[in-house]
Amino acid sequence: MRIGPHLLPNPLAVAPMAGVTDRPFRMLCRRLGAGYAVSEMVASNPRLWGSEKSLRRIDHAGESAPIAVQIAGADPRLVADAARYNVDRGAQIIDINMGCPAKKVCNAAAGSALLADEGLVAAILDAAVRAVDVPVTLKMRTGPHPGARNAVAVARIAQAAGVQALTIHGRTRTCAFVGAVDYDSIAAVVRAVDIPVIANGDITSPETARGVLRHTGADAVMIGRAAQGRPWIFREIAHFLGTGVHLPPPTVAEARALIVEHLHDHYAFYGEVAGLRTARKHLGWYTQALAGGDVFRRTMCEAQTTAAQLAVVDDYFDRLAETGERLEYHRADGATAPALPAFTMPPATNDRQWAGEALVA
Repeated sequence: MRIGPHLLPNPLAVAPMAGVTDRPFRMLCRRLGAGYAVSEMVASNPRLWGSEKSLRRIDHAGESAPIAVQIAGADPRLVADAARYNVDRGAQIIDINMGCPAKKVCNAAAGSALLADEGLVAAILDAAVRAVDVPVTLKMRTGPHPGARNAVAVARIAQAAGVQALTIHGRTRTCAFVGAVDYDSIAAVVRAVDIPVIANGDITSPETARGVLRHTGADAVMIGRAAQGRPWIFREIAHFLGTGVHLPPPTVAEARALIVEHLHDHYAFYGEVAGLRTARKHLGWYTQALAGGDVFRRTMCEAQTTAAQLAVVDDYFDRLAETGERLEYHRADGATAPALPAFTMPPATNDRQWAGEALVA
């Protein structure tokens, strides 16, 4: 698949997810087989560009090309200014967000709320394309609500404006992330336009990825929540698409090494205090389907330093290695993996609870 001058190495993309797909996680996913990654959403409002959060989100040091930045906004002029601002800072692709269903975004008439106003859609995309000399892409949903699926109309507007690729999440704004994904609407868009289309929504396994590609005719698939705690899903899917054969799960030793490397990159990116806190959700995802994960998470949240957090991780994986060479996930039928022995922690007190670091961002 090609986006403007950029030929992607495979049809697998990392979805932009606020609070998740920061630079360390994007780089890890690319190492583990993702062919393309889009940054966390950045605001078009210039008053926010100097915030610590925004500056982190536009930090692409060490990332492989193409560097794609997603912009959210409802004012064509501000979106165009934001596109220029990010290109000046290294963006090689500008992605316009018309897919986010979050209330905070939609209440500002941005994200998927824009799909209800096709005239404004056209104005924003036209302004963005005219503002920069790099490819502009669009991430969208199938429509504002199930009674108003206008994905084909919006896709044609995007193509006419000069947008060079589309990503479509197969649900409407009001559906959020609930209910069946409408892959038929994605297929209809593929038939209606001549630009590349990336299918998104509930792609959780190699079989799902292959089935969605075949059913929709899309050029690629975008994976979001299924990569949380399982960044190696990209190499698993790539191998399956190429051979029809499943890769085995990572060994416990490899998973430990990857997670520890991710943690070190995460701490360096956020600093000791924020890094300790924000790493908890990633560690929760890494272990939520593994033996002893619930005990690990409770113990891990007691750590007050990054060194203590790393010590808990080492303790957990030492014990996990005693149960087998490879990661063994809970089965879909509800069967559970065996419990692990209790953990020990250096003396510490911290009344922060795992529930306060919910597995969403």
